Amino acid sequence: MAQLLERAAEIFRRDPKRRGSCVHLGDAGRLLVTGDLHDNPTHFVKVVNFARLEQPENNVILHELIHGERLTHGADMSWRMLAKVARLVEKYPGQVHVMLANHELAQAFNQPVSKGAGENTELFREGLLCSFGDEAEIVDAAIGVFVRALPLAVKTQNGILCSHSLPSLYDMKTFDSGILERDLVEDDYEVRIGSAWQMTWGRNQKPEQLAALAAAWGVKVFIAGHAAVPEGVLAAGPQFLLLNSDHEHGAVLPLMLGSEVSNAQELARGAIPIGSIEGSLGE
Repeated sequence: MAQLLERAAEIFRRDPKRRGSCVHLGDAGRLLVTGDLHDNPTHFVKVVNFARLEQPENNVILHELIHGERLTHGADMSWRMLAKVARLVEKYPGQVHVMLANHELAQAFNQPVSKGAGENTELFREGLLCSFGDEAEIVDAAIGVFVRALPLAVKTQNGILCSHSLPSLYDMKTFDSGILERDLVEDDYEVRIGSAWQMTWGRNQKPEQLAALAAAWGVKVFIAGHAAVPEGVLAAGPQFLLLNSDHEHGAVLPLMLGSEVSNAQELARGAIPIGSIEGSLGE
């Protein structure tokens, strides 16, 4: 498990499409954008089937992989989702883009966080102990390597920037807007004041703030998760689209990388309910 995670981390670091903490995609093929997955194995299988990664020009974005609401014997066993994703990264290097999200950051840096089942950081470590016993610390350390290798964002040539979230309006006072063009350092993950922390935990963004970030980063529309979206997809303004992929009404968004992008409302009309996608755990 540890070696698998470390190999996947090396693939992330060596991606030729990556500059700093952002992956830059070209204008050919299809990108499947997902929202938070939170250890939903059925939806993960459907997403993988729908991504059609056997076609080399296709890409998929994944984030918020761990910390679901379901426990096994009182423990969070969502390390298994990390294993599934790491295997997918190995099988399709350069096509599977895992973005840093607040739950992975919290787990790797021992910061408390909850998804409703309790304090998930500790419950996750209990899952590692149940599964790996005396070698749990080895896997835990490799998870830290994996998380530190994750990019913050994926940007397309046609003007879309995908990230788990964006900084809140208040955090813009200290947020480093140049973070996407550089490698992340330990200070970026620090609670409340680190720019990676701010970008993965931010909420309640304002239109004028989004417009300023869009101008600075050359973006037409932002796509993010990290928000409760009961219907699976929500255009929260002309420049901000929100996706959830973990619940029964979860959705994904397929995008042709060479197509024109106008606004979030238009993109929202192309979202697909995960429940309508073929695929099951038995396939």
